Formats: sequence, structure tokens, C-alpha cells
Amino acid sequence: MNADNQKINAQYQTLLVLWFALTVSQCLFVVLVFFARPQLFRLDTSKPLLGSQPILVIALGAASLAALAASFVMEKRLLDQSVTQQNVGLVQQALIMSCALCEAISMFGLFLAFTADYSYFFLFSGLGILGAILHFPTRKNLLAASYKL
Repeated sequence: MNADNQKINAQYQTLLVLWFALTVSQCLFVVLVFFARPQLFRLDTSKPLLGSQPILVIALGAASLAALAASFVMEKRLLDQSVTQQNVGLVQQALIMSCALCEAISMFGLFLAFTADYSYFFLFSGLGILGAILHFPTRKNLLAASYKL
């Protein structure tokens, strides 16, 4: 039983490292914009909220909300599958897939910052980071997927 606990602990630590790396990478997008386009950090409230390309901002906003919803649906589906198949690897896959979808949201903001000089790109980054934080790994998912160890 002690060997099983050590195995679960090692897998949980791996999940934590993956989650941390995927979350920090999104924060680095904001840092990248800060050094590449520092003028975007001077908010001018006289500019329109949707910027100079409102259709693009609305489309990427809708895609961001869809990606956020898909991240939770995908995570739930993979975690349920990990329990029924008793496959701990699916827990890791669920974390990576859900955080990758959240990272796509931050990338949409990065895209808007560089292509449209959109000052409110940080809203996309914030939503992506918030989504990744909400996908923080829990040990119970590993235990549920490995109760037959």
C-alpha cells in the first residue's frame, strides 16, 4: 500500500508541475506584450472598448468563451473516462487538454495585442489564467482513477 501511495504522490507532483508550467506560460504572454508593445499598458478610455477591429474582437471573444466551456467539458469527460477505465494517464491528459484550451484564450489576447493593438488584450489573458487556475489538479482524481492499484 505504501508503494501505491508513493506512486500517487509522484503522479500528483507531476500534475502540479504541469499545471504550474502551463499557468505561468500564460503570464509570460503578458510580459512579452509589456516588452514588445508597452504603449498598450497605457489605457486610453477614450478609445472604443472593442478597438479598431470590433468584429475580430467579438469573434475571438466568442471563441474564448467557447474554449473555456470546452475546457471544462473536456476535463469532465476525460476524468470520468479515467475512472471507468482505471487509467491514471487520462487524468494527466485531462489537465493538459483543459489548460491548453485556456492557453488558447490567452493566445487570442496576444494575437489581438500584436495585430490590432488592442489595449484590452489583458482581459483575454486574465480569462485564460483564471480558467487554468480553476483547473488546479486534485489528488482525488488520481485516487478515483487508481483505486484498483
